[in-house]
Amino acid sequence: MTAEIYRDTWGIPHLRAGSANELARAQGRITAVDRAWQLEVERHRFQGTSAAFLGAEAVGWDRFARQARLGDTARRCFETLAERDPESAAWIIAYVDGVNDGLAEGAARAPEFAASGLAPGRWEPWSPLGVWLGTHILFAGFPAKLWREEVVRRLGADAVGLFAMDGPGTAGSNGWLVSGERTATGQAVVAGDPHRFIEDPGVYQQIRLSCPEFDVVGIAVPGVPGVAHFAHTGTVAWAITNAMADYQDLYRERLRLVDTGDGGTVEALDPDGVWRAAARHVERVEVAGGESVEVEVIETARGPVVIGGVGAEESISLRCPPRVTGDLGFGALLPLLRARRVADVDRAFDAWAEPVNVVQAADTEGGLLHRVAGRVPVRHAANRTRVVPAWEAGHEWTGWHATPYGPVEDGVAVMANQRGIAAPLGVEFSPPHRAARIRQLLDAGDTWSAGDMPAIHMDTHLGSAAALLDRLAALELSGPAAELRDRLLRWNRHMDADSATAAVFAEVRGAVVRRLAAHPALAVLAEPPAHPAVFLPWLALTPRVAFALENLLTERELYGIDRDAVVRASVEEVAARPASGTWGDTHRLAPWRALTGTAYDEPALSGDNDCVLSTSSVPGLTDLSARGPAARYVWDLADRDNSLWVVPFGADGVPGAAHHRDQLPLWLAGDLVPVTTDWNALTKESHDD
Repeated sequence: MTAEIYRDTWGIPHLRAGSANELARAQGRITAVDRAWQLEVERHRFQGTSAAFLGAEAVGWDRFARQARLGDTARRCFETLAERDPESAAWIIAYVDGVNDGLAEGAARAPEFAASGLAPGRWEPWSPLGVWLGTHILFAGFPAKLWREEVVRRLGADAVGLFAMDGPGTAGSNGWLVSGERTATGQAVVAGDPHRFIEDPGVYQQIRLSCPEFDVVGIAVPGVPGVAHFAHTGTVAWAITNAMADYQDLYRERLRLVDTGDGGTVEALDPDGVWRAAARHVERVEVAGGESVEVEVIETARGPVVIGGVGAEESISLRCPPRVTGDLGFGALLPLLRARRVADVDRAFDAWAEPVNVVQAADTEGGLLHRVAGRVPVRHAANRTRVVPAWEAGHEWTGWHATPYGPVEDGVAVMANQRGIAAPLGVEFSPPHRAARIRQLLDAGDTWSAGDMPAIHMDTHLGSAAALLDRLAALELSGPAAELRDRLLRWNRHMDADSATAAVFAEVRGAVVRRLAAHPALAVLAEPPAHPAVFLPWLALTPRVAFALENLLTERELYGIDRDAVVRASVEEVAARPASGTWGDTHRLAPWRALTGTAYDEPALSGDNDCVLSTSSVPGLTDLSARGPAARYVWDLADRDNSLWVVPFGADGVPGAAHHRDQLPLWLAGDLVPVTTDWNALTKESHDD
């Protein structure tokens, strides 16, 4: 059977083929036609070659990608997969063949190629693994360990807990499972929304994959075959959130250059006191419009050196599971597509590696699953929180943690990056507000349907507002400041785009953040260490204060800072200004685009960091939102055609195309697109793959 391509009303591709490999090839081809620019940007990013067409701004990332050896790790992992699981390797190759077949057509549609001077290249069998690595290498937030080092060095170890919070470079998600005992149909519903940096084109791709072995609708990652994270096979559905696990380590290395007469050999001091040769070579990053940049690539027995190098004041290596094991977990992808029951999903995720996720699943026979999936090393507690000395014994990896399972209590399980079933595997988790609010909303109803779920997606109650408002309530104020205080205390604590009081709260909160960050007790952290720019989002003081504000306001004592005086001055500052507009006037969508010259007048947003509608801003710095729900889904086990999904922009990655931004109004309003599985209701596009 030749692969067939259908589209629904929203341009979402529905693919049908005679075998899994034919289908993978069709998936690769249609992704290249719809998303050629996005695919090529991601390929160049994991290779560390994006500055060659994006310019000097991309050099920092390219340097990191080279030093972290993302491309080489992807190749190693593919070679290991080919040895252990040749069927999955052949399936991935089929996908890559499809990408290569469709790139020219896709590039002809995408104006960014001409604008940047980029010509489409060629994908290798390991390119999908590289895309996955490039997308997720910072997912576990290992740079937070660099931040903790600075906090300990400048304020002391006791201060680390003050800033324990979901950092500005991590990603979260909401997810919930409602079992059949709590639904109108008697069958489970799985719903949620992954929170990531909002990119244009979007980081997720709605797709249907059908062949004699399986028929799956799901939300895929462009450049990666199958559907890893969010899918419905007809009889079983699953979804994930970030488990907030700690599975990457940083080691402070001692390096030296030994003169061997041929340019020298780099050696690293190992825990047994022996200096051993480290792998070293030099690469060159080409830069559009500028001089090329030389990059020294060093790898010790711990891992690649991502900070410093020979002769540097400080050198730090990164150790992560795929580099150690040669396994990225891609052996799970094909079994997931073939899953029929929860037990199949469970077995498939046993092979998962990175990132570490909380998984929820349900099937039509009443099976339920709530577990962690991924690979977390067993090692010394210090490895999990700090940069540890490579030359000291006791910091080795000694095995892998068993992944925990969790209950479904009263017919409901909620996951929102909180300190839940993954607690033994992590250090810092998101505040409990989103998870508590979802549970509260679900507990308020006895019987739920798939159509009820979008209202939960869009809930704007800000649980973290209490820390500031409670302190504000205790202050003695007069005049305009007292009036503003009373107004805030009457507020319903919902961050709605059309709310003027939400805007005033955000102004006060931002002023508090800035004043705390400027206080001499904390300002010692204002000057970041001389680390590569890619790590600076984790090391900037104002965002750190912003995301830890709840802790900083509620701790019994804070280095002698008079927090009442800070809050009072902030309220008086805002009260003295002319009345502001609404929250949506400043809280607007700010998506990332590879070509910064492409501009749109992006819309106002409801929600905020700790709302279920988590449209993240950085209080004290900007109200713009670069992170938020990168997709929404509702999987109905009673009838897959009652399922719903939406993405921020659309199915087509080409600017100006009919389906480039047609889902944006729905995404803004909280509406979702119906899942359509009737082939007769779809439009056939081509008989060719």
